[in-house]
Amino acid sequence: MKKWLIPVIIIAAIAFGLYNWGVGFNNTAVRLNENVSEAWGNVQTSYQRRNDLIGNLVKTVQGAADFERSTLTDVIEARAKATSTTINPENITPEQLQQFNEAQGGLSSALSRLLVSVERYPDLKSNQNFLKLQDELTSTENTIQTARVRYNEAIKPYNNHVKTFPNSLLAGLFNFDAKPYFDAEAGAEKPVDVDFDFK
Repeated sequence: MKKWLIPVIIIAAIAFGLYNWGVGFNNTAVRLNENVSEAWGNVQTSYQRRNDLIGNLVKTVQGAADFERSTLTDVIEARAKATSTTINPENITPEQLQQFNEAQGGLSSALSRLLVSVERYPDLKSNQNFLKLQDELTSTENTIQTARVRYNEAIKPYNNHVKTFPNSLLAGLFNFDAKPYFDAEAGAEKPVDVDFDFK
């Protein structure tokens, strides 16, 4: 064998190995990223169901003529803000996820105030449409929680893949950035303030 052929074979073997590494990294990152996108789609679908139910709930509550208008207005405004906050899962940032989480948390808070104030309206509390919507909202909140957990579960293998060395070298070249996890809503660690006002 000619001496000049040995370096050529070595260079070709190294190039082939780097090519296979790059292709393997990219294909795995694309597959894991698609899992993240699917999980995010499920999160959005769950929140959309909640937003639709809230719209129906507000219409039902508006039928009670003497119901507090400010409470309804808060829910309507929070719902509008929550539905206007959108995220592309391909390039989600921690700041975008926090903004989304805050908007959804604001809606949850306004909805909680609405449901608490309903207690003062016996006719509304016994309205079958309202009761059905309230049950569906409870079920949807459980679905949202499940979707958020599954989203975090999809993020973990993706982040592990793009953040571990030597894959982290290729992640930057191929524009695969780590993705943020869903965290608890702000203030979730604080105890709930329960006010028993029986006046």
